Amino acid sequence: MNITSEQPKIIVVGSSSIDLVLNTEYFPGPNETVIAQKSESFFGGKGANQAVATSRLGASVYFIGCVGMDPFGQQILRNLVDEGVNVGFVAETEDAATGTAYVTAAKGVNSIVVVPASNFCLTSKHVLEAEKYFSTVDMVLLQLEIPMETVETVVQLAKSNNKKIGIYASPAKKLSEEIIEDATFIVAKSNELSLVFGDEQREQILRKYPNKLFVRDDSNSTTYFNGVEMKYYRNDHDSVLHKMGMGDAFTAGFAVAHCHQNSIDDCVQFGNDVSLKVTKNRGSQRGLPFIKDFFPE
Repeated sequence: MNITSEQPKIIVVGSSSIDLVLNTEYFPGPNETVIAQKSESFFGGKGANQAVATSRLGASVYFIGCVGMDPFGQQILRNLVDEGVNVGFVAETEDAATGTAYVTAAKGVNSIVVVPASNFCLTSKHVLEAEKYFSTVDMVLLQLEIPMETVETVVQLAKSNNKKIGIYASPAKKLSEEIIEDATFIVAKSNELSLVFGDEQREQILRKYPNKLFVRDDSNSTTYFNGVEMKYYRNDHDSVLHKMGMGDAFTAGFAVAHCHQNSIDDCVQFGNDVSLKVTKNRGSQRGLPFIKDFFPE
């Protein structure tokens, strides 16, 4: 893994939210009430997670998103600015509250309900307001917590500017053949492949997209086809306790390594290393590592 002297420039288009976490002994059943040991709140949203992650890994980052005109929205904006992310193209809307995610955590497993709210107010018009910046960056990152029409606009705009496109296909939605073709790389969860790519067998899907599709699971493993053979990379340890944000962390690490012209194998390894770091702290952003954690000055 090499870090060049050039600072990667990345546009992240996606969601932001406040994650409200309840820690319980077990998940409540129908018509059942349980007592939580504690409640916590964290900054989240797959787009904001990737923006913070890539910024901490040394990239110059623009974030395009939408928040509500409420205290949560202001907290998110301040946090992004504190993390060195340019928020000049984050829209504020009166039509919806800031996005939230409600997480019940029990015995190391998370059950999550997402309220997109303002994230679903992010339109193609908002993206086009930042059109001139697409020609200046190295890569554009996307996730699927925003309207698919907006995703399509971002992909078209990035393609017209001949830019690399990274997609974390989560929450899982069917991707068009055009988006798949235009993407530089796609990250997907192993248990959601059929939702994104159809009902073919996992290995068949991987073989169709060599060095493009990277399949992840909760053990911090990544599987991909390099055009010749199936490759599998895994690194974990006994203290993998907090699994929120692992996919975003992997995507950010892979993207930054790719911008520095590393091999696919090195990009996968660095993505896994970044993902592993985030598991040491609760909250999708709190445990995200800095570039100095891997390359001390």
